[in-house]
Amino acid sequence: MDETRWQDVERERLSLADTLESLTPPQWESPSLCARWRVRDVAAHVAMSPVPEPSMSTLVASLVRARGRLWDAAAEIAIDYARRPPAEISHTLREVANSRAMPRITNPENLLMDLLVHGQDIAVPLGIDRPMPTEAAVAGFERVWAMGWPFHARRRMRGVRLLSTDGPVDVGVRDGLVVQGRLADLLLLVTGRTDAALGRLAGEGVETLRSRLAAARGRR
Repeated sequence: MDETRWQDVERERLSLADTLESLTPPQWESPSLCARWRVRDVAAHVAMSPVPEPSMSTLVASLVRARGRLWDAAAEIAIDYARRPPAEISHTLREVANSRAMPRITNPENLLMDLLVHGQDIAVPLGIDRPMPTEAAVAGFERVWAMGWPFHARRRMRGVRLLSTDGPVDVGVRDGLVVQGRLADLLLLVTGRTDAALGRLAGEGVETLRSRLAAARGRR
């Protein structure tokens, strides 16, 4: 990642710290867009990313308890970290804003994407407008679009054309059903926050995606 992207990471951390410091105690306990995670759990996950914890032994133990499911193990670790006072979590995020340390299982591109998406995970259910800088949002979207696991965005968006109204994003099938909206909302869509995203997007493809979501739930 070049210097510009690291500056994006630092700016997002500081901006999110500002948001967290403005929250009331009930807002810290509110559900986020991440299933089973409160706002404080998401904040803890983001704040702990650059710090030298958990240790490898803690991670391995969590993986064993989660039967090898990485996301479940990460959730357990974040929820444990979230037991800290809210002021400590937001202060930690501000302190590590310019850190370039990373967990062994991630990379710099994912850090930026993670920050952008989790910032929305906190802001959207609280009714907070949290704009994304265009260049950083494009980089985050392109990262998700290029990935397979865990989002499989190309597969889930088959037959659809995604158009951004506030940045240079135009992907998917050229003659497909259009889904358009802000980059922030398209990023929520491709990272699986489908319920939250669809109500904020427009175009004939929205109902198609809503039907797929309903069908997927019916198969569970």
